[in-house]
Amino acid sequence: MNQIKEITPGSIAEEMDIEVGDTLLSINGREVKDIMDFIYLCHDAYIEVDIQKTNGEIWTLEIDKEYDEPLGLDFTNPIIDHARRCSNNCVFCFIDQLPKGMREPLYFKDDDSRLSFLQGNFVTLTNLKDDDLKRIVEYGISPINVSVHTTDPDLRVKMLGNKFAGQIMTRLEYLISGGITINAQIVLCPSYNDGPALEKTLLDLMTFYPKLESVAIVPIGLTKYREGLPDMRPVVFSEACETLDLLGNFQAMALKKIGTRFAFAADEFYIQAKRPFPDDDAYEGYIQLEDGIGMVRKLESEVKDALQVIQSTASDRRQVLIVTGMAAKPYLEEIVSHITHQYETIECRIQGIENTFFGPRITVAGLLTGFDLKSQIKLDSNDTCVLLPDSMFRSGETILLDDVFLKDLQDYFKVPFYKVPVDGESLVAYILNGGTNE
Repeated sequence: MNQIKEITPGSIAEEMDIEVGDTLLSINGREVKDIMDFIYLCHDAYIEVDIQKTNGEIWTLEIDKEYDEPLGLDFTNPIIDHARRCSNNCVFCFIDQLPKGMREPLYFKDDDSRLSFLQGNFVTLTNLKDDDLKRIVEYGISPINVSVHTTDPDLRVKMLGNKFAGQIMTRLEYLISGGITINAQIVLCPSYNDGPALEKTLLDLMTFYPKLESVAIVPIGLTKYREGLPDMRPVVFSEACETLDLLGNFQAMALKKIGTRFAFAADEFYIQAKRPFPDDDAYEGYIQLEDGIGMVRKLESEVKDALQVIQSTASDRRQVLIVTGMAAKPYLEEIVSHITHQYETIECRIQGIENTFFGPRITVAGLLTGFDLKSQIKLDSNDTCVLLPDSMFRSGETILLDDVFLKDLQDYFKVPFYKVPVDGESLVAYILNGGTNE
């Protein structure tokens, strides 16, 4: 499990002739059981590292370095240990709503604080024993993203389907008192944790500020595959309005009391409520951007800024097709108009794709599949390339949820396809340069 996948060029590991394929055995005589052990044991300025070479030899390396200086090792398994499977039975679980026949890793439910630290995954804290909590504090594993959903003990037990879920406030208090920084998430489920229950949760969590830095409120996502699952419904117009009104009152109070708005709503609430997005300043640095908090507003601001810096000398006419989810389509049209207004030789078409794979209630680009792209993209004879947001793809790769690759789409449509980072500078660069970011 401790096999080394990559060596950072110029690192201590490279200097010590550690190689890809070698295995890390121990540090300072202690077995490295997981990534938490590795990070903690590497802190000291002097360490002794046992490495097993690919030929079976055992090397003991004495290393003098700066305190906290990394060794420069990446492992085949990022957390070294097996990821911990979720023990909850949440009424809103998205993985339970996946259709059969998808690749096996998609069905794995993780609830692992180590993945929260490394990759930003959210954990519920129900899967941790007291010793696990103590180790997080001892090792200073921070920040951690926690799926809170509600601070009401009985309601949380009901929503998570776990008899231990009601201990959330006690566990948060323990971690925070131990110096751990936390960001929280609430998946809002109508008739469960909205309204007064939401207000109570926000007020309870605010007592942990500043170590609990922020709260993201996201709406429940429902696919068409819910046979045998609890009867749940999506957030509707009136509920989105009520939630934003409640949040607005809370933010005003929090801003006066603790100097921050503290809690933020996902873009979907503003879309559903047909309300304008808040200004840049209202997102306070976009601390919960990965949860879809402020993505549209940030993209628009970045595009405007990029147009002041990026200059294009291209005078040839070109037409670019940008593909996205149904929710973002009208907003992306407005954002892209800033580019085409400045560059009259460039035309951009925006096509929203309906999610027939998961169902029409799933409207975000990140859950679109190759099947829907192949069946719905309508090319114009003047389209020179197609741009897709990188949120559609597995992180760091070019594969979609249903194992369709970017190259497969390009071969199918006989036109260049590009995976574009979801930021304004990249979007402007790809459009102005005809499908490249150079």
